[in-house]
Amino acid sequence: MSKQEAIKWSLGLMSGTSLDGIDAALIRTDGEHIYEFGDSITVPYSEKEKITLREAVYGRGDMLLAEQNMTMKHAEVVHALLKHANLSHKEVEVIGFHGQTVSHRPDESLTWQIGNGALLAEKTRIDVVCDFRRRDIAAGGQGAPLVPLYHAALARHMDLPVAILNIGGIANVTWIGRSETSAHELMAFDILAFDTGTGNVLLNEWAFKHTEKHIDLDGKLALSGKADNNLLEAMLKDWFFAKHPPKSLDRNYFTFESLEHLSAEDGAATLTEFTTAAIEAGAAFFPKAAKHWFVSGGGRLNPAIMQSLRRRFNHVYPVESLGWKGDSLEAQAFAFLAVRSLKKLPLSLPTTTGVIRAVTGGALYRA
Repeated sequence: MSKQEAIKWSLGLMSGTSLDGIDAALIRTDGEHIYEFGDSITVPYSEKEKITLREAVYGRGDMLLAEQNMTMKHAEVVHALLKHANLSHKEVEVIGFHGQTVSHRPDESLTWQIGNGALLAEKTRIDVVCDFRRRDIAAGGQGAPLVPLYHAALARHMDLPVAILNIGGIANVTWIGRSETSAHELMAFDILAFDTGTGNVLLNEWAFKHTEKHIDLDGKLALSGKADNNLLEAMLKDWFFAKHPPKSLDRNYFTFESLEHLSAEDGAATLTEFTTAAIEAGAAFFPKAAKHWFVSGGGRLNPAIMQSLRRRFNHVYPVESLGWKGDSLEAQAFAFLAVRSLKKLPLSLPTTTGVIRAVTGGALYRA
């Protein structure tokens, strides 16, 4: 039996700040190398589930009930993925359960992701690692982003430096260059990672307000409008963009209050440019310019966002150009991080979250 065959599957679950649904993915990994990509699925939240979660995120709903419901939904997704992959629970070593972020205030050393790991372990009969961020926060980090070590594992054979950009509710970037001095086992790389600003979260909320649709589908609103450059310039003067990374952002930090007088189309165009201009501002912190940009998350499916990125950078591609699955990349990452947690390997570094030293993390619930 090869080493790859001897390693059980790991299953990752991701429910992002966009509140659109649950991504689930299987990978075979030892926490340092990825040996095989397995099946993945995305299960959208129902309209009722979206409303319940949104009410909880904004502090207006029953948080305990929301947590129980979303955990049970995750258990259903696990069973659906195993059925889709024709696997039993015994063939999966661990579930990496991100949960749902309801508050993230790293400058106050606070972060909160709801999700009942004990309940998920009971319902799936698989060990669960969850609560990934609070150990990092406790050690002086921002608690985000946590995906960069997975990006580094995927980038081993790339022509570096590259930037891997995730545009979910919040946008974050991982810059990866080759290092001659790193002592970390996985890190034959220099890595810098941070949140760049809002991704889809404001645009989604704006679209919902004006069209009752949860996204600006195909970028149609933004492509029909014109960005207000004066408002955009004012928004980019926020202290966050001048702050040196690592840094992370709460989904509720920015609002579109100053855009309320704009039309639906012009507001969407302005918010789209706000997302990409923030990414451009973040790129100024890279040690060297990235040769290529690879985009994951829902933002890569928005033509308005991708067009704007290509006006700002050369060589911008969706991660599918690498053979990666853009909808499941973050779920895969938490499967990877769960195995690293079991082995007490670092989940974050000083250059990815600002933590005082490389630290592991996660809470383990045995099935």
